[in-house]
Amino acid sequence: MKRHPALVDLSRDHYNKALKWARDAGLAARTGDPAQIEAVAGQVVEAFASEFLPHFQTEEAGILGLLARAGERDLVERALSDHADLRAIATALEAPDAQTLQRFSERMAAHVRFEERQLFEAAQRYLESSAN
Repeated sequence: MKRHPALVDLSRDHYNKALKWARDAGLAARTGDPAQIEAVAGQVVEAFASEFLPHFQTEEAGILGLLARAGERDLVERALSDHADLRAIATALEAPDAQTLQRFSERMAAHVRFEERQLFEAAQRYLESSAN
C-alpha cells in the first residue's frame, strides 16, 4: 500500500534507519566482543538522540494525536509505551552490555513492525478519510 504523504518520511526512517540500527545492534550483541558492543552501543546512543527522539516527537505530536482524537486509544498507548521503553533502553546503553544491546535490537524491530503494520495502517485510513 502506498503511504499517505504525512507518513512517507516516518516510514522511510523505519526502513532506512531504525531497522538498520536494530540489525547492527543485534549483530554486535551476538559477537560477545566487548569492544564491538561498546562501539555499536555508543553509535546507537548518538543516533537515538539525533534521529530517533525527533522521529518519536514527530509521531507523538502528529500521528498519535490524530489517532487519539479518532478513539484509537490502544494503538496510541502501545506506541507511547514502546517509545518510553526504547528511551529507557537507550539510556541504559550509556553503560553498554550485550544483553541491553540485544534488547534494543529486538524492541526496535518489534516497534517498527507494530507501527508499519498497525499504527500507520490506522493512521492512513484516518488521513485518507479526512482528505475526502
